[in-house]
Amino acid sequence: MASVVDTSTKHFTSQMSGAPVLSGTAGSLIALLDACLRDGFDIKTLSSLTVAGGVATAAYAGAHSATPDSVVLIAGVTGGPAGFADLNGEQKITTKAAAGNSVTFATALPDGVYTGTITMKMAPLGWTKVYAGANKAVYKSADPTGSGCYLRVDDSGTTVARVIGYESMTDVDSGVGPFPTPAQIAGGGYWAKSSAANGAATQWLLSGDSKVFYFTNAAALPTSSGYLGTVTRGFGDPVTQKPGGDPYACFLNCSLQSVTSSSIDGGLDRRWDGANNTTFSPRTHTGLGSAVPQFARALTGISTAASGQDTLLGIFPNECVDGAIRLSRRAIVQVGFLGIRAFVPGVHHIPQDRLAGVFNNFDKFTATDGRRFIVMLTSSSALETTASATFGAVPIDVTGPWR
Repeated sequence: MASVVDTSTKHFTSQMSGAPVLSGTAGSLIALLDACLRDGFDIKTLSSLTVAGGVATAAYAGAHSATPDSVVLIAGVTGGPAGFADLNGEQKITTKAAAGNSVTFATALPDGVYTGTITMKMAPLGWTKVYAGANKAVYKSADPTGSGCYLRVDDSGTTVARVIGYESMTDVDSGVGPFPTPAQIAGGGYWAKSSAANGAATQWLLSGDSKVFYFTNAAALPTSSGYLGTVTRGFGDPVTQKPGGDPYACFLNCSLQSVTSSSIDGGLDRRWDGANNTTFSPRTHTGLGSAVPQFARALTGISTAASGQDTLLGIFPNECVDGAIRLSRRAIVQVGFLGIRAFVPGVHHIPQDRLAGVFNNFDKFTATDGRRFIVMLTSSSALETTASATFGAVPIDVTGPWR
């Protein structure tokens, strides 16, 4: 059964009790992507599942990764009131008990006790892992309305992984239409995993829908507990603006830098810095040529500022008349063009300053339109946030839908 609320948008964090650990070890990013994109994680057998007044309560022993606004997959309901089988499927969590051993979600099914060997796990985004090799993987959206592009991840390194998009692939190492091309970034772009080549855990957020996902990571945390700044990267299909469609708008945002402390260049949490075009698509909006460099920009804000450390609309909350957080959409712009090619779904920009003085990683807020956002801290250099008042926060929509 489809949930009574939208479940197309999902997010996963390192704070979840059963989440994969991302560290400076080979293969750790692929393990994370497998869990969030394809498999789900933290499966538990429920001790009970009951419905009362439009609220379902799922109880279990011990801990579970589910948190408010996250999406779980229920399976194994074989008995109960009329329509009982419709409790199987994706459900969006509303609350979690203080003791941590039960969660609730909204439902339209009748009151009563639902039975069976019922399980609950974090619902994956529904992507596929098309090819695999030793610490290598190729992922693809399973959405039939998507572009069909592929993401190759080489996770054989420790502190960074190499990433390349392809129009098509025949095995884990062979593809056609790479973006970026070897001439643009030899060996592919970089996604920073950790500043230390060891098993120390970072703080991460993975969010997405059936066509796009974002990887936000505090890669420098193993160096210092004060280095909580993150960079947001991503892969997938944006919301295109070309009438009739833009089948080559699929994008890969990556760093040009192999050093973690320099890897903030051109992230989706900040505006273009004037030099680094780090958002690549396989072709231009005309459908001709090969990979095109692009940049992601906010519609409102200072050109070089990261989200939440942008002084355009003043210091938050001191210079707010109504105390509201202002949000701007983010857009993809091709180099050499001024027009917007596509919008980046889900990721927003805050054109206000010093948001890190208000938020920590994984905090949430509700916007004036009722949408919920999860935030990760941004930084201007070296991923350091020890002087928190001068740093910002990037908000990602956890309510959905994004399209």
